[in-house]
Amino acid sequence: MRIAYALLDPGIGVFGTKGASVHVQEVIRALRADGHHVTVFCTRVNDDVPADLADLEVRRHRLPKGSGAAREQAVAAASAAIAEEIAAGDFDLVYERYSLFSDTAARLTEPAAPGDRAIPSILEVNAPLIAEQRQHRSLADEAGAWATTRAQLRGASLVSCVSETVAAWTREEGADPARVVVTPNGVNTTRITPAPRPVTVAEADAAPDAPVTVGFVGTLKPWHGTDVLLRALARTGPRLRLDICGTGPQQEELERLADELGIADRVRFRGAVAPEHVPAFLHGLDIAVAPYPAGEHYFSPLKVYEYLAAGLPTIASAIGTLPDLLVGGELGVLVEPGDVAELADALDELAADPAHRAHLAAAARAAAVREHDWRIRCRALLARLEAGAPIGVSA
Repeated sequence: MRIAYALLDPGIGVFGTKGASVHVQEVIRALRADGHHVTVFCTRVNDDVPADLADLEVRRHRLPKGSGAAREQAVAAASAAIAEEIAAGDFDLVYERYSLFSDTAARLTEPAAPGDRAIPSILEVNAPLIAEQRQHRSLADEAGAWATTRAQLRGASLVSCVSETVAAWTREEGADPARVVVTPNGVNTTRITPAPRPVTVAEADAAPDAPVTVGFVGTLKPWHGTDVLLRALARTGPRLRLDICGTGPQQEELERLADELGIADRVRFRGAVAPEHVPAFLHGLDIAVAPYPAGEHYFSPLKVYEYLAAGLPTIASAIGTLPDLLVGGELGVLVEPGDVAELADALDELAADPAHRAHLAAAARAAAVREHDWRIRCRALLARLEAGAPIGVSA
């Protein structure tokens, strides 16, 4: 199958290092692994090109410099141009990551001109972007954003949502319920693997005072709860160390906090790390953490899927999709969101129990391979589409 992958969000580079870019790359890898030919149409590329994607065909539509209304209009214009380019090609499917002011897939699935070929489409929705843009960035033309969003939701053959909360939002905004499917995030279990030689229970028992490395992967922003993790670490025994993979606007603040808490010598801030180096980073951990604070949690954290695939015992906040993902605690330890004391106790207890860590690690890896590989996710989507998802605008 020839697939046109459309990514018009100017904040996401196809070859970037943050989670959204990793998500894009992994979906493309999964589709290519099953023999599909993927061509990417985008507005941003970035320079961290993984070796296995060096041959990926990427057609970039550059946006003019600017912000606010001018940038929004430029994305809309790029969407129309990309739709024309895809229509002129011989593509079997359009896979679009939902972006504000883009309606590329909808234009192709329900073409305006009579007689033009309709191309089936999958619209991947990861968040209610209008609310996010309004709250965290700026939105000049909210009416225009809603118009293109509703066109996308009504026009796509299939609307693939990262969680049930997001799926409910798409239905409220006009997506036909028959076309909406929940597709949680996944992980490349070939790229993310357990450490070649994990420490055995016997070795850990024989060295009860050996350092235990706790790890976090992600952008350093308040809604990831890294400050909670630092405060919890300050309450744990001195053998625990924290290794942070990622950067973001909160990094300097977090470095100051580590200093104030007296744990700066126990914390390493690595900064931005290219996705190709993340597997090696995970191999150096004993425990992984997803310390989300309380609040709205409609997403499906990539980091936790990577922790599972790496065979890491994981501590995560009991919020959003995480209790189900960790099977109520069978695949990891769940703690109350934002509870510093409970997180500290969980860290100390897991550090002191190598047998429990080994059990969680084995169960996590098995679940990742069995249920959460990106190839499983993509195959299910394509099967759902082929099973009879309707094409065209819903009534």
